[in-house]
Formats: sequence, structure tokens, C-alpha cells
Amino acid sequence: MSEVKNVQKTGCAVIGYGGMGGWHTRYILESDVAYLCGIYDINPVKVELAKTNGIRAYATLEELLADDEIKFVTIATPNEVHAEIAIKALRAGKHVITEKPVVLNSKELEEVIAVANECGRLFTVHQNRRWDIDFRMMREAYLSGKLGKVFSCESRIHGSRGVPGDWRGKPEHGGGMIYDWGVHLIDQMLLIFEDKKIKQVRCLCEHITNKEVDDGFKLDIIFEDDTVGHIEVGTHHFISLPRFYMTGTAGAAIINDWRDRTRVISCKTVEEGEVKPVVTAAGMTKTMAPRAEDTLEESYIERMDSDVHDYYRNFTAAIRGEAEQIVKHNQMRRVLRVIEAAFESDKLGKTVDFEEV
Repeated sequence: MSEVKNVQKTGCAVIGYGGMGGWHTRYILESDVAYLCGIYDINPVKVELAKTNGIRAYATLEELLADDEIKFVTIATPNEVHAEIAIKALRAGKHVITEKPVVLNSKELEEVIAVANECGRLFTVHQNRRWDIDFRMMREAYLSGKLGKVFSCESRIHGSRGVPGDWRGKPEHGGGMIYDWGVHLIDQMLLIFEDKKIKQVRCLCEHITNKEVDDGFKLDIIFEDDTVGHIEVGTHHFISLPRFYMTGTAGAAIINDWRDRTRVISCKTVEEGEVKPVVTAAGMTKTMAPRAEDTLEESYIERMDSDVHDYYRNFTAAIRGEAEQIVKHNQMRRVLRVIEAAFESDKLGKTVDFEEV
């Protein structure tokens, strides 16, 4: 979506002026569809920082919600208060965006959606990583048909600094990597395979540097046709595995790093004549011998343009009744239910069934 012209900007405010709150204020200040009325934060240090940056800081949440100039709010607080603040904002007549995860459980989500419907206001979550170019390229690889019937997609984020030392390391605030990075990668995986229904979920959480919350996890989403979406987040990895790897009956696609383009290998023909064995370590193998080069075709999916400002462009257009909100209630429900199934699987130590609703 290109820059929007000749559209009256919509007034908004950000609740929570921490890391992501600061990110949102910067983007809104640059926005062609929204303008920043101010922020609210319970931390006096954050309030003074906002004032230093020339941003109005409301004295109370009630003062912010009473400002008729504000048409929508973005909630960027610790996770456990998303639902409470969202309901207050909706009842005050504001449209609402929450940072991810939208809330901490399905019960809370249904309560907020019910209030949004009752008040006739929009409610959604900030899934900004739908604009990640690596995800968009891998989705294109899947839709291209060059891989044949895809049976596996692996999505990984690896780092080496552990869970952030702030509230994200505390269970009472909804900390941990499933809620932090997992919510993004699950959303991406479900969009890649949006034509498939989920059958089962299995998950193993890691506690290498943090015993209170998961500091990494390995999650499999098993679809009804037995396609597997594997999602892995690690915060104590000093060598990263590929960002994306997708395999199908007729090819494979790989993105080694989020800054790379996508390499695609397609199999032109299964038949390749007599396979010559190769020597590996202390033995030889035909099974793992490289394929004949003339049976394969290599191509690339180049990086495309992607503008995360389109998120706010869509939301303000939806407020005006000119578009449908891009992150829908059913998508929020599905991601949150996969998260709940993942925690259940880890707790029980087994694969759990998933019922689509």
C-alpha cells in the first residue's frame, strides 16, 4: 500500500511508554493517517521522558480516555493488563489496538470481543511481523507451487542473550518466549498454511536461563493432511539455524537469515539413472548422495517492498468504514488457542488434539 494522500489524520494515544510504546509513538509521529495526542504511563520516569521528547503525557488513564480528540488507543503495557485496559478504552468509546499477545487466555479474549461488539468499536492486535519480508517470501514460495505438495515448514528465531531482564521474565506479567516471539511466528505459520485445519499441537519448553518462564521452545503444529509447521525460538543459541526452511515433494526453499533472499530448488525429474555412491566418513552411501545437477533447477524469490505503516493505514481505514481490519478476531482466537495448546502439551509431556472452532 502506498502513502495515503488527502485523508484526514485520526487522533490516537499510546498507553505504556516503554520499548514498544516508544516504537509506536515514533511510527505514529511519522504516520500519514494518524497523529499522536499523547501517552500515558504509570512510571514517572517514562512520563518525564515523554515530556522531554515533546510528547504530551496525560496525568491519568481516565484523563486520556475522556479526551474526545482521541479516536483510538494503542496499548503497549505488560501483557497481564491488556484486557482490563482494552475494556475501559472500549467503554470510553475508543477503538483499540493491543500489543501482542492480544490478552493472556481465550476467556479474556472473548470478554474483550464481546465489549467491542457491544460498544460498536474496533478491537485488534498489533501483528506487525506480518510485514516481515522473510515471512512474505516464504508464503510466496508456498503459494508458487514450485515445491509440489509441501509437507514441512520450519520457522526459527535464535539469539544468545536469554529472556529480557524486565517484566518479560516474570510469569505474573505474561512473560516468556511463547508470548513474546511465539505469538508472531504462530501467526505467520497459520497464514502460510491458511488453507489447512489444525489437528494436533506438541510443544517442549526450555528453561535454560530462566526457571520461571520459558526462555525457548520447540512447537509443532500438525495439520489434518499431516503437514507440520515447526516453530522454534531459542535465547541461548550461539549459532543460528536457518530462519525458514520449507520442503515439498518437488523441491525446497530456504532463507538463512532474515536479511537474505529466498533460495528455491525445484526437482525437474525424479528419475536420474544410476546413482553413484559417495564416501562419507568411514562408509559409503547412495541414499544421501547428491542428486544429479541436471535434475534440479535453482531460482530465487527476491526481497520485496514491505511497509509496516500499512498496519495503521488499514486500521484507520477500518475506523472510517473503508476497509476490514487486517488482523481479525478469528485469527486472534486461533493463535491464542494454539498458545494454550502448546502450554498444555508441555505440561502433559505429550501431543494434544486441537479442535477447530
